[in-house]
Amino acid sequence: MHGTDETAQRLLASAAQLSRDPETEIDWDAPVGDGYGLSPEWSTLYGTPYWDELTEPQRRELTKHEAASVASTGIWFELILQQMILRDVYDESPGSAEFQWALTEIADECRHSIMFAKASARLVDARYRPGLLARELGRGFKTVATGATAYAAILVAEEVLDVMQRDWMRDRRVAPLVRTVNHIHVVEESRHMVFAREETRDRIADAGLVRRQVSALVIALAADMIVSSMVSPAVYRNAGLDVGKAVAMARRNEHHRSLLRSSCANLMDFLAEVGLLTPAARRVYRRTGLL
Repeated sequence: MHGTDETAQRLLASAAQLSRDPETEIDWDAPVGDGYGLSPEWSTLYGTPYWDELTEPQRRELTKHEAASVASTGIWFELILQQMILRDVYDESPGSAEFQWALTEIADECRHSIMFAKASARLVDARYRPGLLARELGRGFKTVATGATAYAAILVAEEVLDVMQRDWMRDRRVAPLVRTVNHIHVVEESRHMVFAREETRDRIADAGLVRRQVSALVIALAADMIVSSMVSPAVYRNAGLDVGKAVAMARRNEHHRSLLRSSCANLMDFLAEVGLLTPAARRVYRRTGLL
């Protein structure tokens, strides 16, 4: 690991003060209610003619399924993240603050994955997973990704989810269960993003042109796979909608792409600052809707 011990010490102190326990802080037996599953403006159909056709109960049901699908993608990437970090600290000294912080982050991610799984089960009677291609590519990525490529991909996944959840946790239209889950995740992920940014900056600092170009493209492709996997087409079927019509509308939804672009502006600035926003990576981010 390349991050500074000072940063790791600071993050460990923050975790000691601010770590949350979803098992005890969330009333898992409380009724979910009829709130939205996410802020309606973040629905993949918001702003489309199809959204205007939906009744209010249909919109609420759709957003609950979308929230459950996003959570399943979060679990998927948190599993990848944990394995990459474990591999990274395998030979490190257990006495270092950086080693201990890495295990603290893994513990956070374990709790988050359980929290997402339980919240999804409370929201909808359906189970979502990223598609087979995404899962197999993820299997390969977690096996071979190292250094800046691994930490920047972690950062991209966390920041994309973070910007959505900051809106959802403040929105009184969203079901209380979802708001609490998002608040816990946002508070703890802020520490993880500090760590990922520092590791990315340190690992890429001395990279040559070829390694920088390859890393930038792999990170962009990983971001494309993560964002593309967030809302499964099965969401529309399970919400009682026309799948073909909904998928077509969602793919052309300029409102949703605009929201993603504006929310990821700081992330793109960071990638540019560390030299990971190459022309090839820019093309991928534009296709994904992040740039």
